[in-house]
Amino acid sequence: MRVVIVTESFPPDVNGVAHCTLQTARHLVARGHEPLVIAPAAAGTTSSTVSADPTYTDAPCPVVRVPSLPLPGYPQVRVALPSRRLAAALTGHRAELVHLAGPFVLGVRGMAVATRLGLPAVAVYQTDLAGYARTYLGTGENAAWRRMRAVHSAADLTLAPSAAALRDLTDHGVPRVRLWPRGVDTVRFRPGLRDEALRRSLAPGGEKIVGYVGRLAPEKHVELLAGACTLPGVRVVVVGDGPSEASLRTALPGAVFLGRRTGEELARIFASLDVFAHTGPYETFCQTVQEAMASGVPVVAPAAGGPLDLVDHGRTGVLVPPHDPGAVQAAVGALVADPARAEAYGRTARAMVEGRTWAAVGDQLLGHYDEVLRGRTAVAA
Repeated sequence: MRVVIVTESFPPDVNGVAHCTLQTARHLVARGHEPLVIAPAAAGTTSSTVSADPTYTDAPCPVVRVPSLPLPGYPQVRVALPSRRLAAALTGHRAELVHLAGPFVLGVRGMAVATRLGLPAVAVYQTDLAGYARTYLGTGENAAWRRMRAVHSAADLTLAPSAAALRDLTDHGVPRVRLWPRGVDTVRFRPGLRDEALRRSLAPGGEKIVGYVGRLAPEKHVELLAGACTLPGVRVVVVGDGPSEASLRTALPGAVFLGRRTGEELARIFASLDVFAHTGPYETFCQTVQEAMASGVPVVAPAAGGPLDLVDHGRTGVLVPPHDPGAVQAAVGALVADPARAEAYGRTARAMVEGRTWAAVGDQLLGHYDEVLRGRTAVAA
C-alpha cells in the first residue's frame, strides 16, 4: 500500500506527534508498505524532496520537507507555509491513502488535496488545540474546535488516542471516530536500566528522585511540582526544554534541569526515577506516562485526558485533580514515604504495558486503513 503521511511535526522534533509519526512510518515499512512523509522543514534547512532526510538520518522512508516558520514565542515548533510541494508529492507518490497526523495547518491542506484527488484519508487526533488556545490566548477554544471539526469531518475516519479524546471529538460533532492508542518501546524502556551512579549524580544526598519528562511550556503546568521540591528527602529532576524553562528554574527551587534527552540516555533516566510526575491537564494520550510505566516507575498524573486510560489509580500510580498543587505534593509525598508501595505500583505498571508494543498498535492501524479502503470500495460498487 502506498501511504502518504502528512504530519505537523517529524524528527528531529521531539514531541508526541513526531514520535508517533516516526513509529507509524517504521511499521509500514516493516510490513512491506511504501510510506512517504510530508512535514515542515526543520530550522536552518531548505530541503524539499529527499530520499534520506538530511535533518533526520534515521528516517525509514522518503521525506518531503515543506517551507516553515517558527511559532512566535515557541521557536521549537515549526508551522508549515503554503507550498505546492504537498500536492506534487501526493501525486508523485501515487498515494492510495493519506494519513493526517495531528492535522491543523499542513494537515488541513493535506485533507484538501486528498479530497480534490479523491483519495481516502485517515485523520489522527493528537493535540488538544482547544486547551492550548485556552492556555496561550485565554480564548479561541470554539474557533479551534471549528477548525478541527472541519478537517476531521472531511476524513473517512478519525482515530482518537484515548477514551477521553474520543468523547471530546464526538461531543464536538466529529463523526466516524475510532480508538487507536499508542505503543511503547518496552525493550528500550525497561526497569533493568536503573543506574545507581546516575542516581548518585542527580541526588548526591540519597534523596528520592521525582522526575518530569516533556516540553517546558505553559500548557504543561510543570510549576505544579513546586510543592514536591519542598518535600524533605526529595530531589525533583526535570527533563526537556521549551519557552517556560527560565521561569520554571525560579519556580522549582533545588530542581535539577537536564535539558532535552533522548534514546538510551532518556531510558536510563526514566528507570532511575523513584516517581514519575506529569502535570499537564491537556494530554490526549501522554506517551511519557507510558514510558515511565514501561520503566517500572509509579506515576502521579492528572485525572484528565489520556492518563485516565493509562494510570490504574491505586495499582500503578495516583491520579490527582488537575491544576491542584497540593494534591500533586501529597501524592508524591505518599509514594516516596512508602517505597514498598511505590515499587509494587512500578512492577504492576510494567506488567500492564508489556503488550502495548508499537508493532501491536501498528497492526491495529493497518486494520483501520483496511476498514477505510473497504468502505471506499463498497461505495464505488
